[in-house]
This record gives sequence, structure tokens and C-alpha cells, in this order.
Amino acid sequence: MVNSSGINHEQQHQELLLTDIHHLFSQNSLLPAYASQHKAVSIEPTPFQWIEGVSGLVDIGFEGEGFHFDNEKPLHRALNPIHFMANRLVTTSEWLQFIEDGGYQNFKWWLDAGWAWLQANQISAPLYWNKKTEAQFFRFSLNGNLALDMHAPVANISYFEADAFARWASENIPELSGARLPTEFEWEAFAKTHPAKGQDLFGKVWQWTSSNYNPYPGYQPWTGAAGEYNGKFMVNQMVLRGSSACTTHGHSRVSYRNFFPTHARWQMTGLRLAKF
Repeated sequence: MVNSSGINHEQQHQELLLTDIHHLFSQNSLLPAYASQHKAVSIEPTPFQWIEGVSGLVDIGFEGEGFHFDNEKPLHRALNPIHFMANRLVTTSEWLQFIEDGGYQNFKWWLDAGWAWLQANQISAPLYWNKKTEAQFFRFSLNGNLALDMHAPVANISYFEADAFARWASENIPELSGARLPTEFEWEAFAKTHPAKGQDLFGKVWQWTSSNYNPYPGYQPWTGAAGEYNGKFMVNQMVLRGSSACTTHGHSRVSYRNFFPTHARWQMTGLRLAKF
């Protein structure tokens, strides 16, 4: 277990190295490309639809053989209400509608802490979005500074932004009426039951959930240094599920729990919507 935890912890740092390089390169006025052929995050254009989620008592957490982190245990049951999950991730095109409708300037959509964060940091678009001209956004990525890919899932957004978008979409896009962020339990049950219907569950962007990062019932951290991986961070963090284009191949799994504070957006973070 110690050797496996070391390897998996190193894989986490391999992902962090890529996202750190991305952030550091974005501070360079030349906006240099890390690799012109880095893994793309675009998706095939797919009409939006709601898929009925898994309601009732569901099994949550890691089960079976193989490596897992301590925060994925113990296996337990959670109660999901009747709900629906989006068949795909929120796209750049949909996010651009949010911007053009003044989403970043309207306090109506924002949590109070999110509005304070937005004002204090003068946020007006996802991280790494920039304009060469007044009319067109570009996005800086590991591939360089390129025009927005309208079919790509939106990336590098905070929990505050994801939550605000869901509130705005619920009132402004008819097909997204009732939209909200899913709980991590809704997401996991959906991923286990509808892997083919839930487009891009893995390998594109980490997906924000509305779940606070708390221990599962009966959680026990590992003994020794490995016990500091997860348990010490179980406060003021929100859970993300899935994986991103920067995640080491084979590192993601249905029960994996990523977590970041509400303002963080330097990771490849996006969202999938849900509704009751």
C-alpha cells in the first residue's frame, strides 16, 4: 500500500506540474506554447439533454481490488432524490453567452463570498481567457494562445463561477431550467450506471460538485505520513469529480475525490449540470 500510495501521489504531482507550467507560462508576455500537440479537450458537438439520474439509496465509495486513497472509503450508502444529469459538459459557447449577458457584472447570480471575490480580483472571464481585440476572446493553453474552441468544455473556472453560471442558466436558457451543480453522490452514481450516456466523464475537465469535502461516515485516515494526503484538508474545500486532460492516464476512477477551495481555478476545472 505504501509503494502504491507513493506512485499515485507522484501521479498527482505530474498533473500539478502541467497545470503549474500552464500558469507560469501565462505570466510570460510572449505566451509561449508548452507543446503544440498537447492533448486536446474539444468534444464533438452534442445536443444537450437531461438523463434521469440514479435515485434512492446508492453505494458510494471505492469497492473491489486495486489502489484507492483513504478518502474514498469506507463504502457506504447515500440517499439521492429524484434528479436528472446533463449528458455533457458545459461548453465554451454556453459560457460565452453568460459573459455576453453580463453574468460577471450581475450580483444576482453570485454567492455573497463569490461576489466579494469577483470584485476584489476584477474577474470578468475564466482564467486564461484574453482578448487580442475588443471583439474576440482567445484562451491561453499549453498549446499556446488560440481562438476559443466553441465546442470545448469550459475550463479553469472556480466553484463560485460554476455556481453562478448554473443559477444564470436556470433562468435564461429554457432547456436548462432548474439547473444546479450535482452532488458528488449524484455524480458517482451516474458515472457507475450511465458511463456511455455521460459524455466526457473523464479526461477533459474536473467537474465541480455542490458537495463540501467531508469525511465519509466511519472514515479513518491512513497511519503514518500517508495519512496527511487527504484528511488534513477536510475543511473549506469543495469536491470535484472525474479527471482532466492533464491527469495521468489510468489515475482517474469513479470513486476518486478531488478537492479545491471555492476560489481555485488554476486547475482544469469545469462543470456538468444537474436538476431536480
